[in-house]
Amino acid sequence: MDIKDIKSLIKMVTETDITEFELENTDEKITIKRGVTPDVIHYQPHQMAPVQYAAPHQVAATVADVAPVPAAAEKGQAVTSPIVGTFYRAPSPDSAPYVEVGQVVEKGQVLCIVEAMKLMNEIEAEYRCKILKISKENAQPVEFGETLFVVEAL
Repeated sequence: MDIKDIKSLIKMVTETDITEFELENTDEKITIKRGVTPDVIHYQPHQMAPVQYAAPHQVAATVADVAPVPAAAEKGQAVTSPIVGTFYRAPSPDSAPYVEVGQVVEKGQVLCIVEAMKLMNEIEAEYRCKILKISKENAQPVEFGETLFVVEAL
């Protein structure tokens, strides 16, 4: 692949909302990532020596610096997002939220909606609990495993 093709790929990624692009064939591998961190472009022909990565202790230090430290004093259990999508507290913009802080909810009661690919996925309480904290704002994007609520089992 020549530099002109690589520039075309970079332009395609920057002009769209793609955050990661990877292309691999028998001769070469190209990875383009973008987001909060600076844009990173890796180009590695397969004939070259393997790329060396940071020692495990350096990676662990980097992850520890970036990852949020959970509050030790925070009580309750996290209700996490089962999918990547958009968090909604209510069934429609003019409706009241499903739950509020301090509210006791029953098993199976809808807590929120996570929209993914135009599908509305209702997130239900797995047990009777009290809402201690709502971790996300309405219409905010959420990742898989991200905390949506902190609840106390009753």
